[in-house]
Amino acid sequence: MDSVLHTTGRFGPRTLLITAAAVPLTGWAVHATVLLKQIAAKEKDPLTGLLRRDAYTARARRILARHGDKVAVVMVDADHFKQINDGMGHEAGDTVLAAIGARLTAWAGPRASIGRLGGDEFAVVLELAADRRTQRLEQLVRMLLQPVTLDGGRTVDVAASVGAAAPALVGSRDLTALQRAADAALYDGKHSGRAVLAAAAHTTLPSVNGRRVGRPGTAVWGRAA
Repeated sequence: MDSVLHTTGRFGPRTLLITAAAVPLTGWAVHATVLLKQIAAKEKDPLTGLLRRDAYTARARRILARHGDKVAVVMVDADHFKQINDGMGHEAGDTVLAAIGARLTAWAGPRASIGRLGGDEFAVVLELAADRRTQRLEQLVRMLLQPVTLDGGRTVDVAASVGAAAPALVGSRDLTALQRAADAALYDGKHSGRAVLAAAAHTTLPSVNGRRVGRPGTAVWGRAA
């Protein structure tokens, strides 16, 4: 008993107070970790790990505000995806979508805003200087055209249409306008295996399910169809 009292006295009331306080703090730390995981789950698409639309939009607007004309907005749409789903099954389709997400992440880097907007539609907003734009978009096209390996070792050929927009070319730093222009440019090159850079005219030409009105002049990069 004397030994126990002596040990307690040696630690002192300050040490005991800190020790006691650590217990609820540890509980709050665990609670905070759980909350962060729940927030991340709401922000990210579970299949691809990419940001959902709202989280993507918020981050994309911060990038635009910070970097201005040095930003590129890239829209990506998987080609012939329904044929993969119908012909090879939804599990194969999920594998293809996850592969596209991984390739976009590897291409754009951790500072970009990369989102799955729905189905087989993706968007990327990243800092990208004009003198590197051509090279980087060509690189993205090559990455997206690589076959995807499925469970069991089977491979499936994949392709994706890519449209890009830059504030200086479109005449706007508004995310909605840039996405609209990039989407319109995407449909100019749909199923061609090429990336298309939007011009200012693309902001006034909406695209609906691939149907386009008018065809303004565009810059096109990538592998020929």
